Amino acid sequence: MRVLVTGGTGYIGSHVVRRLTSAGHQPIVLDNLEEGHRAAVGGEVLVTQGDIGDPAALDEALQGRPVDGVIHMAASCLVGESMAEPAKYYDNNVVRTLRLLDHLLQRGVSRFVFSSTAAVYGEPDPARPGGKVAPILEEHPCRPTNVYGETKLAIERALSWYARCAGLRAVSLRYFNAAGADPSADIGEDHEPETHLIPLVMRAALGRAALGRAALGQAPRVTVLGRDYATPDGTCLRDYIHVNDLADAHILALGALAAASWPAELRVYNLGAQKATSVLEVLTAARRITGREIPVEDGPRRAGDPAVLLASSERIRSDLGWRPVLSELDSILRTAWAWHSRHPSGYAEASSP
Repeated sequence: MRVLVTGGTGYIGSHVVRRLTSAGHQPIVLDNLEEGHRAAVGGEVLVTQGDIGDPAALDEALQGRPVDGVIHMAASCLVGESMAEPAKYYDNNVVRTLRLLDHLLQRGVSRFVFSSTAAVYGEPDPARPGGKVAPILEEHPCRPTNVYGETKLAIERALSWYARCAGLRAVSLRYFNAAGADPSADIGEDHEPETHLIPLVMRAALGRAALGRAALGQAPRVTVLGRDYATPDGTCLRDYIHVNDLADAHILALGALAAASWPAELRVYNLGAQKATSVLEVLTAARRITGREIPVEDGPRRAGDPAVLLASSERIRSDLGWRPVLSELDSILRTAWAWHSRHPSGYAEASSP
């Protein structure tokens, strides 16, 4: 397949591009490169720098040739930032995605895999009889508690109507917490500023200060954002999924869209490992795997953060045969540690003289 990947130089996008290439497909990338890294996809992949809402950029990326489908990953994705800058998130995640959809359909491209998020669910009811945490099914009511989740849900609703009314064949993949790195350790997670727990833990293990701390002369620490949640140890519970397992689900979904039997409706799938892990459990495991001290400090809750996000991924396992193979916490942490320890400055090393 020839596949357009929007946002393909980003953390998840670059792993999708790698897995597509490994599976014998031809990825092409459209990315504005504001958050991504050209070095993450290598020199053999065609990368067009441009905006997803710009038809000229799309034409340049397609080069007048058809594609078999699109994996749409370009978006603003920081929960805290979305609460501070809602207009940015509606523009980037909703307005520009709708423009992209219209441009694609005008060019006869109708297979569309959408990068969505568990943030569409909001604050799910975690309780079950006996006090066990309940995995979230795709049928769970969607009540986002942050602007980021709301914008992703808006596009899911639009995709449903585009499927019914405009002939779009679409899948939405609701990610839980993507983490880890390709086992080769030559691509991985590199954001600035960094807000995700596992890369922050790895930076602290390396002694690499978070943005702003170096100037203050402070040792790097991991900030635990709230210890008063209704969870066993008081910290948030999250379902961590290895980024390569996540990437493989996109390829399965894109292949499924080619089937003549695919219905004229949006299909939604959760992507998670079906295991809830707390912030403190991540820290304990990371200290064991890295052999390093990882100092912590307490901070307030982050606006819009649910206490528990735990996936049921039974639907995609049943429908598409997806199986995570690297999503045990130790595998996630070991691959993340290999990437960060070999690339302590991230992709900055690749661009330095």
